[in-house]
Formats: sequence, structure tokens, C-alpha cells
Amino acid sequence: MSNRAVDRIEGSALPLRGDNIDTDRIIPARFLKAITFDGLGDHVFEDDRAAMPHHPFSNPAYQQARIILANDNFGSGSSREHAPQALKRWGIDACLGESFSEIFRGNALAIGLPCATASPDDIARLMDLVENTPATPLALSLSERSVTVDGQPVGIDVEDHVRDAFLTGTWDATGLLLDDFDVVRGVASRVPYIRGF
Repeated sequence: MSNRAVDRIEGSALPLRGDNIDTDRIIPARFLKAITFDGLGDHVFEDDRAAMPHHPFSNPAYQQARIILANDNFGSGSSREHAPQALKRWGIDACLGESFSEIFRGNALAIGLPCATASPDDIARLMDLVENTPATPLALSLSERSVTVDGQPVGIDVEDHVRDAFLTGTWDATGLLLDDFDVVRGVASRVPYIRGF
């Protein structure tokens, strides 16, 4: 299970200013027709990027970013699981914000994308820093509940059960089922309406 554990995410960050950025903006509805999540990363914030030429997701300085910095209530709106999938497939490995929609956090957890929070003042300072110096490396540690920048740790918050799921790899429900697939087959064989499983 250790191969699925998530703790430390290191890399540069992308500042995404604005409260209540909803899932319709993260991935527009017209891209939800696909039967897989493949290619969704290409369309992250597509409408916002078309309307705002200087959108952070269009800025070459942030193309290697692994951490999103967000404000209040990021991922609000519909419950679409495509939003965290699109971010992950673009290259984002963690989200750090003032707060997140509960449904977005749950969908992110299901794919191994941590959503941690920090105070509005700390988020503002981090955003200012990476806007001035986009290549600034950050190291987000779930075990230490901190994000370290220039050797200085900043406290972050992650719910205990969510943190434990990432640190133990139990966030990956599908992987856990596949690890014990003989047990799954055994249960399926006893269920009368499942045949040929």
C-alpha cells in the first residue's frame, strides 16, 4: 500500500485568485461528454483562459506548477468529479487554499489530490510571493502539516481522517479492492444476482 501513500508534494505553485471559483469554471460542461477523463487537463479553465489572456493557467511561468494556491470556497457549485480530475491531469498534485467545497474535497480525495487549508493571510503572502517569483519552490507535507518556502514552514490544516487516508494510502478505494480481489470474487459468488464475475 505504500506506493499509494501521499505525503510530501514539492514544486512551484500557481496562484489562482478569487473566491467561489466553481467547478463549471474549472472544467466547462461541454467537456463532460467523454466516457473517460483522458484529455481533460487540456481544457482546465478553458473559458476563463479565452476571456483572460493573462490567466495563470495560460502563463508559461506556471506551466510546471504542481500546487494550486486558492482563496475561499474553491471548487464550489456542481458535484462534478471532472474538476479535480482535470486539475490532476493538467499536472496539479495538491491544492492549498483558504477553504474548499466539501464535495470538491471528497472528489479530490478519491483520486489522491490533497486539499489543505491555510489562513487567508498566509495564502495572500504565498500568492504574492509566487506572483513575484513564479519558480519559487514549495514543499507541502501532510505529515508535518506545513508548507515550507525558503526554509520557513507555514502551518496548514488537513482533517485527521483525510490526512491519515493519504499517509496510509487508503484514499485509493479501487486499489484496495484490487489488492484483495479474491475476497471481492468470494462475495460476488454469494450474491444471487451477480453471475460470471
